[in-house]
Order: sequence, then structure tokens, then C-alpha cells
Amino acid sequence: MAKISPSILASDLSRLYDQVSMVRNADLLHIDVMDGHFVPNITFGLPIMNALKPIDFCPPLDVHLMITNPSDYVESFAKAGASILAVHVEVEPHLHSLITRIQDLGVKAFVSFNPHTPVSVLEEIIHFVDGVLVMTVNPGYSGQNFIPKAAEKIKKLDELRKQNNLDFEISVDGGVNLDNAVELVNNGVDILIMGTTVFKSKEPQEIIRKGQKIHR
Repeated sequence: MAKISPSILASDLSRLYDQVSMVRNADLLHIDVMDGHFVPNITFGLPIMNALKPIDFCPPLDVHLMITNPSDYVESFAKAGASILAVHVEVEPHLHSLITRIQDLGVKAFVSFNPHTPVSVLEEIIHFVDGVLVMTVNPGYSGQNFIPKAAEKIKKLDELRKQNNLDFEISVDGGVNLDNAVELVNNGVDILIMGTTVFKSKEPQEIIRKGQKIHR
């Protein structure tokens, strides 16, 4: 069964409590942390994590660090309540060391990569990670169109997972909706990150339920 992780970036942050309540049946809540350097946008960071802490029905936090220096912040985000921390292969020269640090903090360590980055760069690190986050848009803004060519990499990742008898999860972010979710899950995706599809829906909990019923 697919896990659904609604992206808070697509929500109405002026009504944070109500917005989280609308997706309380989700498996995870996706937090996009952007620094304006690695990606062309600045979003939010630890303050929003701390604002979510008191909400007892908030799903576990799935945190995507789209920043140039993730190694400086993983302890802070773990302490703030992250269940997953995804860091980019494009910016971290000591990736194995950082993955180990994240796991030692009791947090699942995911590695993420952009649409232009080949799967081959992950062939060594996937033996150590808890998951891989595939970007199917160029990171930076919510509501972009899905890039089919980027999604083709999901099959390659699933093949590597099977060939090496590994159990890391595959998540996908960017233009994900119920129209393409079935194919994505059939190709190997475990976690569907949905932004506008969920938060701009009149029935977000129903969208989540439908997504959770998808299985390969």
C-alpha cells in the first residue's frame, strides 16, 4: 500500500492548525526546507517544525533539506521532530558520513536527487540509506508540471533494490496526483508526496484515502 505525504508548502500557512487537521489521516507530512542557494526559493525551517510540535494529530514529519549545507543542521531538525531527513547527493561531499549521523540520531536517512542527476551516482550509497527521494520537477516551487523522463529513474532504482536485495523506500515528489500515482507505485514508489493535489482539494482526506489504496 502506498504511503501519502502531503507537502505543507502547498497549504495555507495562515491556517496551519486547520490545514494539518485536514490531512491528519496521512502517513507523513512533507516539509520542504529551501535556502535560496541550492534552489531558487526560500521557504521555512525550524520555526515551522516547532509550530507543528504541539499538534498531537500531526503525521510524522518527512523533511526534505534542499540546502547547500545540510550537515550543519541535521541535529537541529532531528531534535525538532523529523522522522525522515532527505539530503541531496548534489551538495554533500561526505554523504556516507552524513547518512550515518542521521541514522545515529534515530531518524530515517533518505538521499534525494534532481531530475538531471543520473541514478548511477547512487549505486554505492543506496546500500546504506533508508530511502531515496526522486524529484520529478526541478526543486524550488510547488505546483510544477510532472517530468515523465525523471520518473523513468524510478524503475532503475527499483531494479537496483531488487538486484541487491535491499529494502530502502522510494519516494517521489513533483507533480504527483491520482492520475499518475498508479503507474508510479507500479514502477516501485512507496511514498507519494502530494502538494496541490491534496491541499487544493475540496476533500483532501478522500484524496489521501484513495492514494493509500494504491498497491502494486
